[in-house]
Amino acid sequence: MKNKVFMYLFIFTSLIVVFQYVNSKKILDDSAKRMEKLKEKTVVLQDSLNLQNEELSDLTLFDLRYSQDAQDYFYNKKLDTDAMIPFIKNELYKLNEADGDHPLIPFAASEGKKMQFNTIKMLNHRWIIADFSDGSYWGELLIKYFVTADQKVDFEVLDYLLYTR
Repeated sequence: MKNKVFMYLFIFTSLIVVFQYVNSKKILDDSAKRMEKLKEKTVVLQDSLNLQNEELSDLTLFDLRYSQDAQDYFYNKKLDTDAMIPFIKNELYKLNEADGDHPLIPFAASEGKKMQFNTIKMLNHRWIIADFSDGSYWGELLIKYFVTADQKVDFEVLDYLLYTR
């Protein structure tokens, strides 16, 4: 009788061990497959991230905030670049409030509207590119600017364009 009990226990234990082995094997195989898929996805995302970093470096190439040479120009004149960027942009936006035609935009607005700057990007310590619109027509300006000794800004329009409808 004892032999039968031990035999049944041995068979039962053997079945549990086999079940555990098969179940663990399936879990490990599934885990390996998921890990491989995640590695492939990581490679794809890393490539995408590298491409985006290249695009970002291209975008920052012509930006005063990232141009050390342009910032050194202001530093040599003892001007704070972080303060100059919003100051110069605000000076341009103030021109939107001028009565009559816009002083820098060489196009008349349509139907009683007013041409105004929408976006201003400071390329370096000397040039600004700005887009303007009156709601119907839009265009862009390339502006040369100078900061005078008394902290005033002089603007000169270098070139402009108006997009066709």
